[in-house]
Parts: sequence; structure tokens; C-alpha cells
Amino acid sequence: MKRIRRFLIFSFLATLTAAFLIACTGSGGGSANAKALIKVGSKDFTEQFIIGEMYALVLEKAGFQVERKLNLGGTPVAQAALQSGEIDLYPEYTGTGLLTVLKLPVNSDPQQVFSTVSAEYKKQFSLTWLDPAPMNNTQGLAMTEAGSQKYGIRTISDMAKKASQLTLIGAPEFEVREDGLPGIKKKYGDFQLKSYKAVDSGLRYKGLVDGEADVTVAYGTDGEISAFKLVLLEDDKNLFPPYQIAPVVRQQILDTHPDVAKALNSLAPKLTTEIMQRLNYEVSGKQREPDEVAKEFLTQEKFL
Repeated sequence: MKRIRRFLIFSFLATLTAAFLIACTGSGGGSANAKALIKVGSKDFTEQFIIGEMYALVLEKAGFQVERKLNLGGTPVAQAALQSGEIDLYPEYTGTGLLTVLKLPVNSDPQQVFSTVSAEYKKQFSLTWLDPAPMNNTQGLAMTEAGSQKYGIRTISDMAKKASQLTLIGAPEFEVREDGLPGIKKKYGDFQLKSYKAVDSGLRYKGLVDGEADVTVAYGTDGEISAFKLVLLEDDKNLFPPYQIAPVVRQQILDTHPDVAKALNSLAPKLTTEIMQRLNYEVSGKQREPDEVAKEFLTQEKFL
């Protein structure tokens, strides 16, 4: 009888201990998430800083611990860090994945580009693209409204016809890159510009607005486009691929922590071209900190 009584007491105590541990640690996703460390990276420019910080904040809200490894460098550096496990995810552009990483032919159809990069990244690298945002940071050309009206230019075809009267301003590499001026000439005709003004990338818009050039190299979500009410010329022959942004994540992380996908996918629909133009200008134009801008936006949108 003593042995039976002792056994029952020990069983009862074991049950209480198990219940206490469950109550303390919990069995839900939030508690499990709190034990997981997610390493979030980004490339080395304004939009990447903002969106990388957004990813980090959304994951922290979902209960994860986050290590920020922002400002890693260009695409090759970020891709290598992801494949080596130095980071677990970072924001990437579909067009960059297609052309720079996979080195596949240009495609202007957003859904086809996303399907291609999604399938190939999974096959080649065991990496997963989560939901892409509607924003499109594609390369392009922009003019002031006054310049656009003066020359009657609204499309790149229009610009090609008037090229001999125009000065184009942009980074030095745009003059020689295959997806820069040579690519435009190949698609729109071998036109000759009045001149090409090579400057540091950060001086493009100042040069345009100050009248030093008629056309500038632009990217769809540049804050200066909306701030200066510029005209983004229509790529009417579909030269440039779409550059939607999405988290690229190590599949191992998603297998272990599926809540990562749920948290980040909820953010994607909010990141439109217009929103990113505004947020980018808060940093590039108004000199605010990217993390401050990211947190303010997520708070306004009820993510935090």
C-alpha cells in the first residue's frame, strides 16, 4: 500500500509540474516564436533600409527575436549572405532576381517574372519568394512637367524622336550598361542624344530640377518623382522588367517557423509605388532616419 501511495503521489506531482511548465511556456505560436531568432538583411540604399526595418518590426510584433543585418551591400553580397545562412531573409526585386541572379532574358510580364524567379530560386537555392508587393521600382526616365510639355514627350518613344535636342543625366554606368542607355537604343532605335551628363546617382534629380538636363534616369519608387511632380515616361515598348519587392526567405526557416510567412505576407499589399515614393522621400529628401519612417508607417497602418 505504501508503494502504491508513493507512486500516486509522484504521479500527481509529475502531472502538476507538467501543467505548470505548459502554463509558463505555452504551446501557442507566439511562445514558440519568442524562442526563434530571425536574421533580417537588406541591401545598401534607402528603400532597402526602410523595408528591411519594416520586416524586422513586423516579425518582432509576431513574437520573434530579430537580428538586423541591414546595409549589407549590393545584390551579390545579399544573395551570398542568404545562401550561406548569414541572414534568413531580405527584400529583393523580381527583376533583379530574373536578370542579376538567374541571368535570364528580360520579361515585362509581372506574373510570369514572379513565377519564374519563385520556381528557380526554390529549385536552385532552396529559397522561397513570399508575396510580392504591388509597388514597382523599375528603371525608367523622368522629366519635369514643364520639360515634358515643352518637347511634347510622354513616352520613351517620344523621347527617342527628340533625343538630339535633349541632355540625359544619370550615373556613369547607365551610359554603358546593357540595361541602361545601350538597351534603350537597342529597343527604341539607335538615337543620338545632345549629351549625356554623368553624375553621382544622388545628384540626378537636382541636376534635372536645376535645368542642367532635360531627362533623368529614374526608378519607379524614387521619392523625388512625387515630391517634384515629375513625369515618369511610359516604357511603351516594354523594355524594363517589373521590379516588385518581396521577402526572399530560406526554406528551412519557413519549414520551422511558418508564422514568418504569415506576418510578412500581411504587409505586402500596403507597399504600393505611391506609398514607397512618399516614404523614400521622407528619408532622402527630409533626412529622416529609415527606422523612424518605417515604424511611423507601420503604426499608422495598425501593424504595431
